[in-house]
Amino acid sequence: MNISALLGYEVTLKGVQLTALPSGALWWKAHSTLCVSDLHLGKSERIARRGGAILPPYETQDTLDRLSADLEATNAKTVICLGDSFDDLSAAQAMPDAVRLQISQLQAGRHWVWIQGNHDPGPVEFGGTHMAEFKQSPIVFRHIAQNAADGEISGHYHPKARIHTRARAISRPAFLVDDRRMILPAYGTYTGGLWSHDPLFDPLFKPRAIAILTGKRALAVPMPRSQRMPASSN
Repeated sequence: MNISALLGYEVTLKGVQLTALPSGALWWKAHSTLCVSDLHLGKSERIARRGGAILPPYETQDTLDRLSADLEATNAKTVICLGDSFDDLSAAQAMPDAVRLQISQLQAGRHWVWIQGNHDPGPVEFGGTHMAEFKQSPIVFRHIAQNAADGEISGHYHPKARIHTRARAISRPAFLVDDRRMILPAYGTYTGGLWSHDPLFDPLFKPRAIAILTGKRALAVPMPRSQRMPASSN
């Protein structure tokens, strides 16, 4: 599949051209790199193990199937997982053999980087490279944004944004972007989110930041800074 058929939205960060894909993955064509954040594989198992609700255990398969589709479409040579790839270290250890095989198949022939997150703070028993952060000049990839960072791509906060069209309001996971940094939405199927108007984002993003909503196609709007929803012309 041609990458243009994925209906992504192109942005430039520190002179680097990147494509925010509708799935929530980020594509860096010049380095054949696909970046995803917060897969939270094994979340249903972790919730049940800790005495919570019994959720259908399909989120891991669905997340990996969507990742497989993005890898097939881009033919990425490098994959960067920005932390919280597993819902906790016990969830990583409890992965069924079929899931382990699927992950191994996705990794085959690729440089695979696992960034450590707060849910998975140490190495897991899967192939690839395990790092606190990964630098590919002029970009640094890490799990949690740092206030003074420049040229940073991170995850952790599961950002989402709400807009309204003439017909209805739309709420979706979203990339948040300005000229210094990008925060990716959570890629995992069972993940919540933090609204873009949350005060936590105020010191991280400049006034002219944008939100790129995921969905059937990537849709960019001015980053919502209050609960008042920005309008879309679509």
